Amino acid sequence: MRPDILNPLFAPVTSLKGVGPRLAKLFETLGLPLVVDLLWHLPAGLIDRSFAPKIADAPDGVIATMTVTIEAHQIPNNPRQPYRVKCRDETGTLFLVFFHVKGDYLEKLLPVGATRVISGKIEHYNNVVQITHPDHIFSPEDAAKMKPVEPVYGLTAGLSLRIMGKAVESALTRVRDLPEWLDPAYQQREGWTSWRASLEAAHTPERAEDFEPTTKPRMRLAYDELLANQLALGLMREHVKRVAGRSVTAPGTLRAKVFAGLPFSLTPSQRRSIDEIAHDMAQPSRMMRLLQGDVGSGKTVVGLAAMLDAVEAGAQAALMAPTEILARQHYATLTKLAQGSGVEIALLTGREKGKPRAAILERLAAGQIGIAVGTHALFSDDVVFKDLALAVIDEQHRFGVEQRMALAEKGDGVDILVMTATPIPRTLMLTAYGDLDSSHLTEKPAGRKPITTRTLPADRLPDVIQAVKRALDSGTKIYWICPLVDESELSDLAAATERFEALKKIFGARVGLVHGKMKGAERDVAMAAFANGAIDLLVATTVVEVGVDVPAATIMVVEHAERFGLAQLHQLRGRIGRSDAASTCLLVYTAPLSATATARLKILRDSDDGFRIAEEDLRLRGAGEVLGTRQSGMPELRLADLAVHSDLLATAREDTKLILTRDPTLASPRGEALRTLLYLFGRDHAVRYIRSG
Repeated sequence: MRPDILNPLFAPVTSLKGVGPRLAKLFETLGLPLVVDLLWHLPAGLIDRSFAPKIADAPDGVIATMTVTIEAHQIPNNPRQPYRVKCRDETGTLFLVFFHVKGDYLEKLLPVGATRVISGKIEHYNNVVQITHPDHIFSPEDAAKMKPVEPVYGLTAGLSLRIMGKAVESALTRVRDLPEWLDPAYQQREGWTSWRASLEAAHTPERAEDFEPTTKPRMRLAYDELLANQLALGLMREHVKRVAGRSVTAPGTLRAKVFAGLPFSLTPSQRRSIDEIAHDMAQPSRMMRLLQGDVGSGKTVVGLAAMLDAVEAGAQAALMAPTEILARQHYATLTKLAQGSGVEIALLTGREKGKPRAAILERLAAGQIGIAVGTHALFSDDVVFKDLALAVIDEQHRFGVEQRMALAEKGDGVDILVMTATPIPRTLMLTAYGDLDSSHLTEKPAGRKPITTRTLPADRLPDVIQAVKRALDSGTKIYWICPLVDESELSDLAAATERFEALKKIFGARVGLVHGKMKGAERDVAMAAFANGAIDLLVATTVVEVGVDVPAATIMVVEHAERFGLAQLHQLRGRIGRSDAASTCLLVYTAPLSATATARLKILRDSDDGFRIAEEDLRLRGAGEVLGTRQSGMPELRLADLAVHSDLLATAREDTKLILTRDPTLASPRGEALRTLLYLFGRDHAVRYIRSG
C-alpha cells in the first residue's frame, strides 16, 4: 500500500484549486494528470520582472513592470475588436489590450483614476506603446505579491504560464518532509539538501545558472529518480532469481540439423550468444537475457537456436513480436529456416479467429505445436501451453516489464530471452534492462555490403525521382519513407498519401502504400506484394521501421529526414542492405537545417555503427527520444538526463547492489524510506517483489 503521506500527491490535478475538467485535459496533454506530475515538471527558463522603466523609456519586446494611472476604457462596438485601456505615467501613454472580454470585470480590475502595477511584454505598434493581456495586474499595496523572478514552464495551447505557475505552487504546498532515503555519508559528501528542499529550490530559480542539470538541487532530484529506477530493476532481478526455474538441456541435435541446411555460416558472436543462452537455460534458475544486435546482425537465427533447444528438451517455446506485420514476418522466416526439422510452428495474432484459432489452441495445449509465434494475443487467457519453457520477446522496448512477466507466467519457471535491433547506449540500457544479462551480436552476416548513405536538399527531388526510375528499370525494389511521427497526425498521413498518388502517376501500378491507419490485412497484402509481387516502389511511413525483410530492396528514400531521430533513421536504413547487392539510402532534407539536424545527418552519412549512432542520439536529443517515438516499455526519466547524469546512474547502481545485499527486505529505517521512494516515482510494481521478512 502506498504510504498515506504520499496520497495528496497522487490525487488528480482537478483536486487543485482552480483546475477544472477543461484545464485537466490540457494538463493531461502535457503528461501531467496527477499532482505529483507537476512536481516533476521543472521550469525551463525564467522571467525577470525587476526591469521597471518609465513608459517613454520602455523598449520593444522586453518584459517590464510599470506603475501607471488608469485614464480611460475604450470599449469596442464589435466584440471581435480589442478592448483597450488607456494608462499613463509622467512620461507618456500606455495601452493595455484585451481580446474576447466578457462582462465588466476589467472596469472593476482597472477603475479609472486608480494606480496599478502592470507587468507584461512591451510592444511598439503604430507608434503606440502597448501590452497585450498583461501577465500581472496589482494594486500598489498588493504589488509585493508579484515575484521579481518567475519560473517559465513547458506549456500547451490554451494553458497560460500564470495557470501553470499557480498549479505548480499549489502542488508544492502538498509536499511534506519525507524520511531520508539517501546514504547519509553520500548525501553529506555531495552537499545535497533534503528531497523537499531540493524540489522547492528547483521550482524557484533566481538566475539562469539555476537551470543547469548540474546544480545541486537538480543533481539530487536526478539521483532520486535513478535510484528508484535501479532499485525497482534490482528487486525484479532478485525476484526472478528466487522464483523456481528449471534446467532445460538439449544435445543440440535439432539446431545442428537446421544449421546444416543454412546457406550461410554463423558469425563468431552468433555462436558465442547461442552458447551463453544454452548455458543459462541449463541452469536451475530462470534465464533473463537480452540479445542485442544491430540491424541485420542475425538475431532471429540465435533466437531460433534457443527455441529448438527447448523443443528438443520436450517443452515448447513462444516468440512474441510487437506488431502483426512483424509476427507474420517472423513466422515466415522461422518456418523457412526450420524446414525439415519436424518442428511444428504456429502463428497466433488477433486476426486468427473462430475454428482455425480453436484448432491452434487445441494443438498448443496438447503440446503438438513446438513453437508459437504471435503478438500480445499470446497473453490471452484462453492461450494455454502444455509446457512453455522459453519465451522470446522481440523489440523489447515496445513492451513493459509487466508484459514481460505476464508471458513468463504462461508456464513454470519460463526462461526469457529479449531481442532488440535498436542499439541502446550503455547508460540507457542500465535504466531499461538492469534486470537482464546481455549478449551482443557484433558482426553483420557474411556477404552483406555496407550501405552508401547520401544527403540531398528537397529541391533536388526531381533528380531523386529520375534515379528511382533508372533503378526500377534495372529491376530494383525501393522504399520511399514519408514522416509519420505520430499516427494521429493526419497532415503527415496526407503527405504519405499525396506522395503515393504523385509517384503512381509516374510509375503506375508498380507503386504501393503502407501506413499505420490501414487495416492489418490491407497492410499485409501490400507488404506481400512488395516482397514477392508486382509492387516495386513502396511508399511507407515508419510502420516498416522494424523487422520487415525484403532482400530485393536495395534503395531507400527518406523524405524530410531532418524530422526523424538518429536511431530511427538507422532502423529505417536497416530495411535495405539485406543481400549481397550494393544498397543506397538517400536522406532528403528541407533547408534550412538546425545545427542538431545537420550533426544528425552527418553522423548517419559517416557511420553505420548502430551503437555509435545511438550514443550520439543520446547526446544530441536526450534519453526520452533515443528510440524514436516514446515507447511504453522504456522508463520515462523526467528529472535525470542520461547524457549528463551517467555518473549518478553508476552510483545508483552500486548503491542498489549494496542495499539489496544488506537489507533485501527493505526492513531497516532506510529500507522503509526507500519503499516510499519507489512509490513516489511510481515504481509500485517493484514493491510487490520485496521479499517478505
